[in-house]
Amino acid sequence: MPIRVFRSLVDSRNVHTIRRDFIAIAIFIGIIWVVFAFDRFMALEQYGLVPRSSRGLVGIFAMPFLHGDLSHIIGNTIPLAITLLLLAGSRANSGAIVFLITILGGAGLWVFGREALHIGASGLVFGLIAFHICSGFFERRIKSIVIALLVGGLYAGTLLNGVLPFQKGVSWDGHLIGAVAGALVALMTAKLYTTPENSQGRPNSRYTNT
Repeated sequence: MPIRVFRSLVDSRNVHTIRRDFIAIAIFIGIIWVVFAFDRFMALEQYGLVPRSSRGLVGIFAMPFLHGDLSHIIGNTIPLAITLLLLAGSRANSGAIVFLITILGGAGLWVFGREALHIGASGLVFGLIAFHICSGFFERRIKSIVIALLVGGLYAGTLLNGVLPFQKGVSWDGHLIGAVAGALVALMTAKLYTTPENSQGRPNSRYTNT
């Protein structure tokens, strides 16, 4: 992947805020709920991710929007909203972070996951949790460390329990691979923060905000 694509992970101007990102987050979560409503009548769950299956490839993109029941979608909505809002306080390009975690986590699950129909945004949630926690250690910035401690305090138990293997009816492998994807994206963004171009603190017009 070209270096300019990696650089899109970083918002060097840090002009995005919770207020500015709130509408985009609300739209994203709103789409998930709209898809859930349509799924009650159209059986959209069939488009979930099925590892090593050609028809399951669409699930890499569709999986975060598909949920089995009301408790499933509610259980993902709250932590998803919190972890997305916390991105607004970082130098990360929120849209690029979400996209990369989704693609890396979904592709990893397609290659290494159990043969089952995987649906739900929990892989993205675990990826975002891992991203926040790892960013605090990789960046060594006060704000990043505070966010990491906050996320760790809120979801450390969830993170550990969610990746325990052989849980019936739970995509623990999707959680685990999503968390690995989040950690990798955090490492990539931390490396970009320390490149000579960024360390001089000069705004770069190639960086965009979402």
